[in-house]
Formats: sequence, C-alpha cells, structure tokens
Amino acid sequence: MSPTEWLLATQLQAPSKLVPVDIAFAVLAVAVLIPGLRHTRSGSAWRAVRLRAVVAVGAAVAVLLVCWVLSDVLNLFGVALSPVTRMWVAIATAALALAVTGIVQGGRGRRVLAAVLVPAALLVPALGVNVEFAKYPTLGTVVQSDPYPALDLHAAPAAALPAHGEVRTVDIPGTRSGFPARPAVVYLPPAALVRDPARLPVVLAFAGQPGAPSDMFTAGQMGTVLDAYAAAHHGSAPIVVSVDQLSAPGRNPMCVDSTLGKSATYVTEDVPAWIAAHLPATPDRHAWGLVGFSQGATCAMQFVTAHPGSFGAALAISSELQPIDQNPRHSADQAFGGSVARWKAAAPIAQMRANGLGGHALWLTAGSADHQFSRNARELGSAARTAGADTEVAFAPGSGHDWNTVQWSLRTELPHEADTLFGALG
Repeated sequence: MSPTEWLLATQLQAPSKLVPVDIAFAVLAVAVLIPGLRHTRSGSAWRAVRLRAVVAVGAAVAVLLVCWVLSDVLNLFGVALSPVTRMWVAIATAALALAVTGIVQGGRGRRVLAAVLVPAALLVPALGVNVEFAKYPTLGTVVQSDPYPALDLHAAPAAALPAHGEVRTVDIPGTRSGFPARPAVVYLPPAALVRDPARLPVVLAFAGQPGAPSDMFTAGQMGTVLDAYAAAHHGSAPIVVSVDQLSAPGRNPMCVDSTLGKSATYVTEDVPAWIAAHLPATPDRHAWGLVGFSQGATCAMQFVTAHPGSFGAALAISSELQPIDQNPRHSADQAFGGSVARWKAAAPIAQMRANGLGGHALWLTAGSADHQFSRNARELGSAARTAGADTEVAFAPGSGHDWNTVQWSLRTELPHEADTLFGALG
C-alpha cells in the first residue's frame, strides 16, 4: 500500500484515533484558557481567564439559540438537529471564541496556542459530528467523490466463483429522459462475474439529498451486506444499481418528470433498459426491488406505489410522506406546475389508494430517536397494509436521521428483501 493509499484509508470513526484527538483538543483549549505558570498568582491574569471563559460560554449559548431557531422553529434543514450535533456545534463555537480572545489578549505563547486551536476547533467537532451521522468512514470518502473504478462491460469472466462481489462506477445515459444523471454505482455479486451467469434479481438504490450514488456504498456500507448475503447463498445476491435521481448534490427533482428534469422517466425507463441490455438481470419485474434513504426513500416509495408493475418490493429508510422541497407551495411550484392538488396526488399514500399494493413487500425503517420519520414509517406502514402489501416497520435502536440508521436497516432488512426477490423468481 502506497503512502497515499494508506492516508486515504485512514479511519475517521475509530475510537482508537478519535479519543487521543479529543484529549489533545481539550488540553489545548485548557492551555489557552488558564494563565501561564508564572502568572498563577496574578489577579489580572485570572480576570483575563474569566473574560475568556465568559466569551466562550456566551458564544456557545448564542449558537445553541441559533440552532434552535433554525432547526426547531424554521425547520430549515428538514430534520431536527440532534443533541449530539448541537453539542459539537457549541463546542466548536466556544473554542473559536476562546481562540480569538486568546489572540487578542496577547502573550506570545498564548497566541501560538490560540492559533493552533482555530483549526482544531473546526476539525475535532467535525469528526464528532461525522461519528454521529456516520457519513464518512475514511479520509478517502471525504476527498474522493467517486471512489470506485469504472465498470468494464467487456471484462473476461472469472475462472472460478469469486469470494466477493465487485463495486463499480458506470454512466447510464438518459436516452429517453434526457436526464443529466451523474454516474451510477453498480454492485455485481460473485454469481454475476462468472461465465454464463444466471439471471439475478435487481435492486435500484437511492441516496439522500444532498448526496451521491456512491453514498449507499461508502457511508451505507451496502457492499459489505451484499457480500455477506452472497457468501451465505453460494455467491448469489441481487445486482444493485445505486442510481442518481438528483442530477446534482443540492438539487431535488422530487422523482417526477418536471421542468427540473425527467427523473421518473430516467429511473423507470432509462435505467432498467440499460440494465437489461448490459447486466445478467432477470426480466421478471416482480424480482426487481428498491431501497433508499431520506429523499431517496421517498423516491423509492413513489416508484413502488406509482409503478407497482415495475417493482415487487421496497426498503424505505427514513421516508417522507410525500415528495417535498422546503414546503408544499414551493414543491408544487417547482415540480408540479404550481398545482398543490397534483403534488398531493403524487404522495405514496395517495398512490397506494389509487393503485393498490397487493403482492408487494415493503420494509419501512427509521432511527428510534428520529421521531418525525418514525411517525412517517408507521403511517406509511399502516397505509401499505391497507393497500395489501406485506409490510414490516422497524426502528434502528438509538440512532437518528443518519447513516447509522442506514447501516442498521441494510444489515437487518435488506437480506429479507433479497429473499423476497429471489422467491419471486420461482
């Protein structure tokens, strides 16, 4: 392994690395706060300490108030900030305020320590928030937007059944839709890599927004789950294609055809046509499934309910009740020609009532600490059962609207979806 590869493989969530970093950060902050050894008996030095402490605490309280307004009052982020995230934001703000005060108050040694505290106040809390959301497992996933090699459709088949599947990147053109999708990420199980492979089930996966197709494999660790399933089933697992339903990280076409792009046509027509032409996928659409997180989960629910003949199962992790961008009015204006009635009709529950879901299987999950999306899962689950679907609702213990919930859901429920899809093959 080269030095660059070693650096990119650095684990960002390992306690063995994070605990020493946190301790060093705390020691540095204390060193900026307290007086030097030569001034421990100086009244003016301790008055300066009190000032630094008051400024730091005041900054932390102020930013917590801002978090409350933005998250709880204005709902700017679409989900409530967790207590752990608020804690780290407060710590970062307090440390930055302490560093600035230390620089202003002077003293060569204190200024040097305060200058070092500035980047530490940004880095250490960011690592803490990353543990909370489990978004970036390694440094490579931070700096590499597309960490997987390109899929070689002309590669020679494996001489023997491989021990692991392959995760690859591929461009899937928007032939009919014209949708400017970013490259998809494809998982091919060992059974798909040999000569004359059997036709396998397919799962289309969708990350959240903002996000990228690779997130389901980097942050979601989907490849590990699929390899474990394949190892227990003689190399067989579903082919998984993580699709770009957004076209850009911050863009939300809401998985319908609109002036924002024909996202629905891309996912339901272009992607299946490409898969059928290039991968050993079953043509039986009862053995095609969906999985998604957050906005991607909402899309999965939209597709399975609006196109019940195209997909037999779905795993929706932290789904909204309807496609949403900021609020109903803005959503209707952006993607539904200004019609709130059309926006309401596109909601998965409305589609279930219109189309039914008999013969389908759904798994609806959320973090147990994510109260809003837990309620959504229960409501969607109740409607799905009424519509005739075989439905399970489950909650990831102790987690919120984050990739810890995704990892738990994939480990717990994706194997059940795979069993259902293989069962549909007969």
